[in-house]
Amino acid sequence: MTVASQNPDPRVNQWKTLDKDLKRIGRVEEGAQFVARGLVAPGLALAFIVLAGLVAAVLMGGQPGQLVVIAAAGIGAYMALNIGANDVANNMGPAVGSKAMTLLLALIIAAIFESLGALVAGGDVVKTVAKGIIEPSALPDSTHFVWAMMSALLAAALWLNLATWLGAPVSTTHSIVGGVVGAGIVAAGFGAVDWASMGMIAASWVISPVMGGVIAAFFLAIIKSKVIYVDDKIAAARKWVPILIGIMAGAFAAYLALKGLKHLFKITLLQAVMIGVIVGGAGWFITIPLIRRQSEGMENRKKSLKSLFAMPLVVSAALLSFAHGANDVANAVGPLAAIVHTVEQGDIAAQVGIPFWVMAVGALGISVGLLLFGPKLIRLVGNEITKLNPMRAYCVALSAAITVIVASWLGLPVSSTHIAVGGIFGVGFYREWHAEKRARELGISKGKPVPPEERKRRLLVRRSHMLTVAAAWVVTVPASAALSAVLYLILNAIT
Repeated sequence: MTVASQNPDPRVNQWKTLDKDLKRIGRVEEGAQFVARGLVAPGLALAFIVLAGLVAAVLMGGQPGQLVVIAAAGIGAYMALNIGANDVANNMGPAVGSKAMTLLLALIIAAIFESLGALVAGGDVVKTVAKGIIEPSALPDSTHFVWAMMSALLAAALWLNLATWLGAPVSTTHSIVGGVVGAGIVAAGFGAVDWASMGMIAASWVISPVMGGVIAAFFLAIIKSKVIYVDDKIAAARKWVPILIGIMAGAFAAYLALKGLKHLFKITLLQAVMIGVIVGGAGWFITIPLIRRQSEGMENRKKSLKSLFAMPLVVSAALLSFAHGANDVANAVGPLAAIVHTVEQGDIAAQVGIPFWVMAVGALGISVGLLLFGPKLIRLVGNEITKLNPMRAYCVALSAAITVIVASWLGLPVSSTHIAVGGIFGVGFYREWHAEKRARELGISKGKPVPPEERKRRLLVRRSHMLTVAAAWVVTVPASAALSAVLYLILNAIT
C-alpha cells in the first residue's frame, strides 16, 4: 500500500463530507415536501372555512349576534366540505370504477353540476328543522334554538369527516337528522321528537339499499340475457341499448323533476312521470340511429359493447350530481339559514328564505370538498366493493333514478347514498350468483362439480366493505345524535 493511499488529500475528505451533508439535506427536503403535500388539502379547506366566516362578518356589518353568524357560517362551510368529500362519491364512483371517465374528469363534472344544481334548483326556502324531526316551538326560546341548530350542524359535519376518514359512505341527511334529534332531546326532552318520522328513517336503512340493489341487478340480468350472452351481440345491442338509454332518459327526467325542479315550481308525481315518459320516448327514438352508426364495424364480442354504454354513463353521472346538489345542499345551508334568520329577526320560523351568500357557501363548499377529499371514497365505491364495467355501472346509475321515483310513489323515505351503494352490492351479488350458476351448469355438463374452495375464490363482492358500510349506516343517526347532545350541553354551559 502506498503512502498516498494511506494519507489522502484532506480536500478530498472535505468534498466527501460535503456530499454526505448535501444528501442528508436533500432527504430532509424530500421528507418536508412529502409531509407538506398531506397538509395542502386541509390547509385549503381551512382557508375556505375562514373565507365563509369573513363573508358573514362583512355582510352582517356589526349587527347584534354577528359572532354567532360568523361561527355558524364557518360550521356550515365545514359541513358542505364534508358532504362533497363523502356523498358525491356515490354519484361518480361507478363511472370512475368502470373506466368510463378518469378521476380528474369525474371531479370536474361533479364540481360543475353539483354547484349548478345547488344554485339553480337548490330552492330559496327550506325547513328550519330537518324533515320535521322536532317542533321549534318545543324549544325554550330562540337562543336555545340557535344552539341546537349549531350543535346539529357541527355534529353532522364531524361524523361525516370521521366516516370519510374511515372510508365509509354514509347518508348526509341521516347525519343532520341525528344531530337535530340529539340536540332536540337535550333541549326539550324526548317528547319533542317526531318518533314516527324517526321510525321511517330507520326503515330506510333497509329499504334504500335493498331497492337499489334489486333494481340494479334486474337491469344487469336484462343486459346479460338479451345482449351479452347471445350469438349476435352487435345486433342485440342495436335493439336494446336505445331502449335502455330511453329508460335512463325518462327516469332521470322524472328524477330531476322530483328532486330538483320541485324547488322552482310545484310538480306532482304523476306530472313527473309524464315528463319522464315523453323524454324517455324521445331519447329512445333519437339514439336508434346514433347507436347503429357507433356500432358499425365493431367486433362481435363483449368488449365492444362497453363503449356503447360509456357516454350514457357519463351523462347519467352528471345528472345525478345536478340532482344531488339541488337536494342535499339543504343539509348544509338549512340549519345555517335558520340560524341567520333567528339571529336577525329574533323569532323561530317554520320555514325561512336562504340568502344567496348562504347558498353559495353550500354550493362551493360541496365542490371544494369533492375536489380536495373526494378521490378516496370515489375509488372505494368505484373499485373496491366489486369490479365494475360501463354496463354494470350503468345499471347502478339507472337504479338510483328509478328507486327514487318508486319510493316517492310508495311514500317511502330513501337515501341516495344507500341506493347507490346498495346498487353496487346488488350488481356484485348478482354477478356471484350468475357465475356460480354458469359454473354449476358447466360442471354438470362435464361431470365435474365445483369444489367449495373454488366457489369461495369466485366471490365477487368484498364482504369486509359490506360489514363496514352496514355498520356505519346503522350508527350514523345515534353517533351524530350523541355528538350533538354533547356539543349542545357545552354551548349552553359557556353562554
